[in-house]
Amino acid sequence: MLTLKTLALPLMASALLGTAITSVSAQDQTAPAPAAAEARPESEMAQPNEQMQAVLDALAELEAKPFHELSVPDARSQATPADAARTVQRDLRIPPGPEAGVDSHDIGIPGPMGTLPARVYMPEEAEAGTALPVIVYFHGGGWVVADLNVYDATPRALAAGTGALVISVDYRHAPEFKFPAAHDDAWTAYEWVVENIHTLGGDSARIAVAGESAGANLATNVALMAKERQATMPVHQLLVYPVAGNDTDTPSYRENAEALPLGKADMEWFFEHVLADPADADDPRLDLVSRTDLGGLPPATVITAQIDPLRSEGQTYAKNLEAAGVEVNALQFDGVTHEFFGMAAVLDEAKEAHEAAYADLLAAFGAE
Repeated sequence: MLTLKTLALPLMASALLGTAITSVSAQDQTAPAPAAAEARPESEMAQPNEQMQAVLDALAELEAKPFHELSVPDARSQATPADAARTVQRDLRIPPGPEAGVDSHDIGIPGPMGTLPARVYMPEEAEAGTALPVIVYFHGGGWVVADLNVYDATPRALAAGTGALVISVDYRHAPEFKFPAAHDDAWTAYEWVVENIHTLGGDSARIAVAGESAGANLATNVALMAKERQATMPVHQLLVYPVAGNDTDTPSYRENAEALPLGKADMEWFFEHVLADPADADDPRLDLVSRTDLGGLPPATVITAQIDPLRSEGQTYAKNLEAAGVEVNALQFDGVTHEFFGMAAVLDEAKEAHEAAYADLLAAFGAE
């Protein structure tokens, strides 16, 4: 079993190299990757498209630094990619979309280790007395940074795009609370939603899980725990560039070692703060790509970005899910980086990714 040996010893070669699924575009899910992309040297990073570069330029102007160069307090307080996207939206005078009509309010979810902050998003046209489908959403941030405010755009858009009640859940962060604190909190929150969402107008028989990056890892772990514990199973998983492995020498890690806003050294920085022991990287909740118990999980939409060190492991996880008999819609979006999904106001690829996610979630909810 591989571990993040960069934390203590040199990395061993991974048996997973070269096993990532064939990249597909959002426009043609069955087409092979373009020949030009295939010819690009493995270690050469692709270039962001014009819209993505505008966001990265705005992030640079906000003086954001790579995580691995910062202390945890500084990393938590600096400008975020979401701030950069809002800057671009403001500068281009792009008006708010339908998500502006989504109402939200904050609640607390009781748990054994204290109250978990959460935010409930209600679609604008929700009918009184009608039980809505539910999406439990977990934000990204490497289990170290970010919160409900930083990741407000995605759950707000999901509510507007699917008509579902979305509950975005925060969790304990490292290094104050090491792994598996966030995973324990994710399960606590999911259990609470199953038992109590009817009090907020939700339908406990139609609950999907969703997340970005570290949050996508939490979302699929909730589905795995629901299966293991014979609890209410989510009807769908929306997994956006999930943290799914412990190998930092995959093709996408090599290509995107210096990528912004997430590179190889940044991921190693996150794991250094999250893990009490480097050997914990072998835990199946983190090393998802090595699991052999994926059968019986709900359908999954797995979205990856071309310029992202997590691309290979996300694609491998999607391939493994499919091999286990899980219905999978795997989509790669070229020319964009980690964090692109929450930027639908300014990125065409994010809009396309959202539309694909909405369609899969609506199908899972039984919408006609």
